[in-house]
Amino acid sequence: MKTPASESTVVTTLTPNDTAHAISTIVLSFSADPATRWTWPDPHDYLVNMPRLAQAFGGSAFASGGAFGIEDYAGVALWLPPGVQPDEEAMVELVRRTAPESIRDEIFGVFEQMGSFHPAEPHWYLPLIGVDPKDQGKGLGNALMRHALDRCDRERVPAYLESSNPRNISLYQRLGFESLGVIQVGSSPRLVPMLRRPR
Repeated sequence: MKTPASESTVVTTLTPNDTAHAISTIVLSFSADPATRWTWPDPHDYLVNMPRLAQAFGGSAFASGGAFGIEDYAGVALWLPPGVQPDEEAMVELVRRTAPESIRDEIFGVFEQMGSFHPAEPHWYLPLIGVDPKDQGKGLGNALMRHALDRCDRERVPAYLESSNPRNISLYQRLGFESLGVIQVGSSPRLVPMLRRPR
């Protein structure tokens, strides 16, 4: 299924067959993300473990119709529809096995705060969105967001995310998201939970 996001951008619904390619885009796009690089500051550890985190955090999107991509996986968004959750057990186990011991408790504290901000009502949740660094600055992230938010509006359902990169907050605000507060534990970077009501 293809939906025009702009005159030159087409957003496609991805399937489980697209998982490996899509997660590779996520891994590239998060390579300088404050939160993921705080979790795995060593480049090798990051490259080994970020695909596992992406699968546990957003992998359910592929089987539930919430994974969207732009041609050749230049951009990918993994949305979880109402009722679909991240694999929290796998995320906790991954952190327990791979994150530096000195910050593990802080990471678990971040997870706990993330859970406290999630809306109780049915909502679409965006765990991960990324654009290949070679394609950034072309409006692909905006196209991916608008594609999903149009569906939220049609379904009259809110959208929720946590911004782990301050540079993205202005985009989310332009799209109608409002900050709910700040998530921060110990030495962790700040995450901003954001909610958008349907229009």
